[in-house]
Amino acid sequence: MNEGNEPAPPSDFDQRLNRARERRRGGGKESPERPGGDVKSGLAVAMRMGVELVAAVAVGTGIGLALDHWLGTKPWLMLVFFMLGGVAGIFNVIRVAKGMGGTVGYRPAAPAKAKDDEDDED
Repeated sequence: MNEGNEPAPPSDFDQRLNRARERRRGGGKESPERPGGDVKSGLAVAMRMGVELVAAVAVGTGIGLALDHWLGTKPWLMLVFFMLGGVAGIFNVIRVAKGMGGTVGYRPAAPAKAKDDEDDED
């Protein structure tokens, strides 16, 4: 069945398994390439989403109240800006959930095209 190929000894498997576990753990430290792969990072994202939603609604309501006081249109502008703040908060939550909330102007790098691929096309 295995046509003369001897299976690797169990000790070799144990060594490979231990090396794989070490790579996954990052040598006991959190790897900078994979920030936060634990429950704490998920909690941090959830807290950020909640804060972004509440802050957007609060800022929108505050702007609406200030404009209502200045223009004497109570409560109409407060209601309009409350709704706009809610919509902005929901868009922020969606942006964070998609992972696009790195920094202002952040875009993931486009994959680099190898020069060998260009030469093969000729």
